[in-house]
Order: sequence, then structure tokens, then C-alpha cells
Amino acid sequence: MATSQSKQESENGDCSFLPLVHDIIKCMDKDSQDVHQELAKFKTRIQEAREQIGAMPGIDMSPSEQQHELETLREQVRTKNQLLQKYKTLCMFEVPKAS
Repeated sequence: MATSQSKQESENGDCSFLPLVHDIIKCMDKDSQDVHQELAKFKTRIQEAREQIGAMPGIDMSPSEQQHELETLREQVRTKNQLLQKYKTLCMFEVPKAS
């Protein structure tokens, strides 16, 4: 069950390391042998986070390229919103009212 929970958390983008660190500290306080297992979970979570970061769109772009891309996309959204407003005001289509 812990594996499915970990897989679900990684799919949802949950990269919270604090619970794992807490579990490691608890194991160390108890002088438990589970500390190696908890450390392995922590290493796995870090590796998953690295993979997610590497797979992010735009990670290969410089900050200035990302900024330029963002401005371009914002301008496209503005243009499309203006067109939408223009077409809404034309009232070319009669929408029948539900009775």
C-alpha cells in the first residue's frame, strides 16, 4: 500500500520531503533498523523530483527565452480575448432560449 501511495503522490506532483525526514528522525531516535529503508525512500523521492524537474516544459530554455515566450503567449491571449469580445458583440447567432 505504501508503494501505491508513493506512486500516487509522485503522479500528483507532491514532492514533500518533510514527512520522510520526520520518519528518518523517528527511526534514528528509536535506534531502529528501519532507518536504511527510510533513507532509501528519501533517495527515491529525491530522484523522482529530479526526473520531474528534468521533464518540465521549457527547462532547456534560458530565463530570458522563457520571459520572451511568456510575453508572446500573453500577447496571444490578449488578442484572442479581443477577438472573442468582438465576436460576442456582433450577435450574428440567435441562441434559442430554453423553455
